[in-house]
Amino acid sequence: MAPLILITGGCRSGKSGFGQRLAENIPGRRLFIATCPCLDEEMAARISRHQQDRKDKGWLTVEEPLAPVDAVNGAKPGTTILLDCLTLWISNLLFAAENKGRELTEERITQHALQLATVARNHEGTVLMVTNEVGLGIVPENAVARRYRDLVGRCNQTLAAAADQVYLVSCGIPLQLKRSVNDHEEYKQHLLSGGNIS
Repeated sequence: MAPLILITGGCRSGKSGFGQRLAENIPGRRLFIATCPCLDEEMAARISRHQQDRKDKGWLTVEEPLAPVDAVNGAKPGTTILLDCLTLWISNLLFAAENKGRELTEERITQHALQLATVARNHEGTVLMVTNEVGLGIVPENAVARRYRDLVGRCNQTLAAAADQVYLVSCGIPLQLKRSVNDHEEYKQHLLSGGNIS
């Protein structure tokens, strides 16, 4: 079974580049699922930079700001998928809900994340997801920003639990937080049997 990989980190930490490099080391088709809507000139420039980074490297790009599940579901078997990024997806869901007079709750975002994890686990190919670590800074001063931070944290926890591998990227350096489930189980058994951490 191909792995589900979650990559987190702060803004401009190098997480997207790391995810792209991992994906490009896997032979075969590649699908980039973009969740970022182009809202202004700065965002357009950012999107353009990412597109240039993928140019001539065998990527097909699909823009899916609200339903990345559909894009994962529609991918051909054997395709390596890079979804970038979960935090913008949550932002899009939050504002879409507010525009309809609804509230996006932690329970609902957990359902969305579980659905995405299930579809990703069923895909016959590696799926990499990029997200932001937003919980390390100061507590936001307004309620919407606090709710957004909490929603992202809940989504990240849900997908990290489902993932085979989790990486934290800081200053362009990836730190592996979680290995495959089998590696994790072997490590846990090692500790339970009184083994020392090497």
